[in-house]
Amino acid sequence: MRSLRTAALATPLLSALLVLGATPAGTVPAPAPPPRATIDGWPTASPAALGLRPARLEALAAEAKQADSTCYAVVRKGRLARDWNWGTRRTTPREVFSVTKSVTSALVGIAVRDGSLRLGDRVSRYVPQWRGTPSATVTVRHLLSNDSGRFWSFDSDYGALVQARNRTAYAVGLTQQHAPGSAWAYNNAAIQVLDAVLRRATGTPVDRFAARRLFAPLGMTHTRMVRDASGRSTTVFFGLQTTCLDLARFGTLYLDRGIVDGKRIVTRDWVRKSVGASSTVHNAAYGFLWWLNRPGPLRGATDAVDANGQPLTPVSGQLAPGAPSSTYAAIGLGGQVLLVDPRSRTVVVRLGRPDLSGGAGYGFADAAEVVTTALR
Repeated sequence: MRSLRTAALATPLLSALLVLGATPAGTVPAPAPPPRATIDGWPTASPAALGLRPARLEALAAEAKQADSTCYAVVRKGRLARDWNWGTRRTTPREVFSVTKSVTSALVGIAVRDGSLRLGDRVSRYVPQWRGTPSATVTVRHLLSNDSGRFWSFDSDYGALVQARNRTAYAVGLTQQHAPGSAWAYNNAAIQVLDAVLRRATGTPVDRFAARRLFAPLGMTHTRMVRDASGRSTTVFFGLQTTCLDLARFGTLYLDRGIVDGKRIVTRDWVRKSVGASSTVHNAAYGFLWWLNRPGPLRGATDAVDANGQPLTPVSGQLAPGAPSSTYAAIGLGGQVLLVDPRSRTVVVRLGRPDLSGGAGYGFADAAEVVTTALR
C-alpha cells in the first residue's frame, strides 16, 4: 500500500528530484505542484476522479445517515473520495463490536508470520487446561473458522461471557459441545480463547502486541484494544475502539495483500486464507474471522440449530448477490461495517449507534451498494 502519511509529499518530492537531476542548463524549472489535500492523513481525490458517481455516493451517504450512522467513508485506489461524520468528530474512537474479530485474525496472522505459532497447532499447546480433555484436538484454525465445537449458548455468549470479570478465564473454562470441525457457531467465547493463545505464543499482552505490530505501522492513531475488568485479559471478540478512517487503513492492508508503506505485516498467503476462500464447509460466508460474499450454505450469528449443531432451516446464497464474490467485510453489532472489494479496489466503512430492537439494520449488502451502484 502506498504510504498514507507520505503520499501527499510524493509528487513534490519527485518533482524536486527531477529538477535537481534532469533540468537542462539555462532553463527555469517548473514549480512543484502543491501537496495534495489530506484528511486525517489520507490523500484525497474527488469521487468523479476516482470513478465514482458523486450523486449516487451522496444518496448512499444520506441513507447511511438515516440509519443512525456516526460516520461513513469511501476509499478507492488508495484515495479518500469522501467521508461524512454526524454527531461525532472523525477522530473520536468508538466501539465497533465484532469488527474486533477481524483485527484479532490479523494479529494471529502476524504471529504466524513471526513463527510464534501455526494454524494447525493444537490450542492445548497454549492452554494447558485443555490437555487430556475433549478439547485437546481443537486447533487454532478451528477457532478462526468458528467450527471449534466449543460450548455455545446465547446466554453464555451474550450474557455470562460479557459480564465475566476475566473473560479469557471464563472462555477457557467452558466445555466441548461438538467434535472439532463438525459444527459451526458464531462463538464469541471460543474466539476469546485466542487471547490466551496469542499472549502465550508472543509473550506479550494482546493489546500491546496490536498497538506495536499492527496499529502503529498502519498509522491507526485513534485505535486501541481494551482489557476486561480483571486487567489480565484483552477482549478479542469485541471491544476495539476506532474510527471510520482508521478502519479504512486496516481494510487497505488486506486490499494490498498484507503490505503497508512497503513493509509486510502479514503474508499474502494469510490474506488469501483469511478472505479469499471459505474456511469451513459449514458456512460459505466465513473466512478467518471475516465475512465473505462467497455463494453457498450461509449461517448467521444466532441461527437455530439441532442437537448436533446443524441448522434447522438451511439457507444458501450470498450476503450481497449483486457484488463480486471476492468482496469481504468485518462486521460488528449494530451495523458496524468495513467492506473491501478487491476487484474495484474500493473500501467502504460505516459506523453507527447500535440498534438493539431486532430490526434488519445496516449490513454487508448496504455497504456493498457503493460497489454495485456507485461505480462508473
